[in-house]
Amino acid sequence: MKDAEIVDLYWDRNEAAIQQTQQKYGAYLSKIAYNILSDFEDSKECVNDTYLQTWNAIPPRRPNKLSAFLGKITRNLALNRYSRETAQKRGG
Repeated sequence: MKDAEIVDLYWDRNEAAIQQTQQKYGAYLSKIAYNILSDFEDSKECVNDTYLQTWNAIPPRRPNKLSAFLGKITRNLALNRYSRETAQKRGG
């Protein structure tokens, strides 16, 4: 399925959008999250959070490049989780 069609599914609030996103970009997003977090379970949770955040962001936003949009969300979520985890380990 093309990115524009996936975005249209989000726009129409069709839950198939998440399934299509997972099918097309799941491995890509998992790799981004795992490269930052180095933990399979945390990475999986981060990717699931990406789907939720994407669902909430489209509409009103219509991304020009879906892969970059998803990658940025995943990266930011993973970096936030990493910061929280390292802060807890330091006792802060």
